[in-house]
Amino acid sequence: MAENMVVKVLLESLRYLTRKKVRLIFNDLTTTKPAGSLFGYDRGTPVDRYYIEKFIAANAHLIQGRVLEIGESLYSRRFDERVKAFEVLDTTPDNKDATIIGDLTDIATLPENAIDCFICTQTFNFIFDVQKAVAGAHHLLKPGGVLLATVTGISQISRFDMDRWGDYWRFTTSSAQRLFEPVFTGGVEIESFGNVLAATAFLQGIAVEDLPDRRQLDERDPDYQLLITIVARKVA
Repeated sequence: MAENMVVKVLLESLRYLTRKKVRLIFNDLTTTKPAGSLFGYDRGTPVDRYYIEKFIAANAHLIQGRVLEIGESLYSRRFDERVKAFEVLDTTPDNKDATIIGDLTDIATLPENAIDCFICTQTFNFIFDVQKAVAGAHHLLKPGGVLLATVTGISQISRFDMDRWGDYWRFTTSSAQRLFEPVFTGGVEIESFGNVLAATAFLQGIAVEDLPDRRQLDERDPDYQLLITIVARKVA
């Protein structure tokens, strides 16, 4: 969801105070409380966002034509060289940026064969009827269109989402493959990002900026799948 100015100011204040007053201890096994409960937003860049942005940047060449995102045009406007139309999907007309009002789990509310590229980050975790949502994503795309999706593998509960519409799923590469491949017969590429350091930092609410060397995040351990990425194509 887009942050308003008040939220941005509050988060900036929290980052300043947290960095000044909280000393991070990775090997403290005596406390049951995390360093932070806001995924790292209060300190800087959350670890999962570091991976999401690397994934989107690596697939920027697929962001073209009529591009759809959920809630706001965050990444399509960042990589807009080949974008002809910015579309935003939301369930409510209260979102002034929404160009399509619909529900991913109900294809009757969605346009068919309309989108060239659908960027859908960190959304499927919060939809109980996730199989219907995958079918809805496929329904939206033009033949030959592509879905760029990310889902969570390892994470705390998102209390904001849990209290409003629900936080339902955590994925692995295996479950993502079985979920997307039968629907997207044009081809599916699935990868995971993460290692034990990344998972520990993310669960503790530690930001990328807190780590002594962020390059350690780039080491991949398939047994610690913090983030799953999906490139799924609709058959042409």
